[in-house]
Amino acid sequence: MQLTLLKCKLHRACVTHAEVDYEGSCAIDEELLRRAGIREYEQIQIYNVTNGERFTTYAIRAEAGSRVISVNGAAAHKAAPGDRVIICAYAGMSEAQSRVFKPSLVYLDESNRIIRTGESIPAQAA
Repeated sequence: MQLTLLKCKLHRACVTHAEVDYEGSCAIDEELLRRAGIREYEQIQIYNVTNGERFTTYAIRAEAGSRVISVNGAAAHKAAPGDRVIICAYAGMSEAQSRVFKPSLVYLDESNRIIRTGESIPAQAA
């Protein structure tokens, strides 16, 4: 059996640009891509915490250290500069692999600086 698990995420990234007249995709600071483990051209899911939109696109590289999160093309209608988003990538794996796998979780502040990282999400209290 193949399972699809969260591979990595950038939690509460702040959108810096929304460019409709662009080929498409989401440009992400190269350092943030590396820290999260998101590959260039990898499919990503974006969950807009600000307006509730959820959409699929792919990641492209923005200049390292720029802190850019640019939602491009048609997806630019689903996010605006200043919106907080969660950017996730998923991976397929066997049940045995899933027992030992740990996701890469990167938490960002409003300036897209890393404030902490982790490998697990605490159980949610009621």
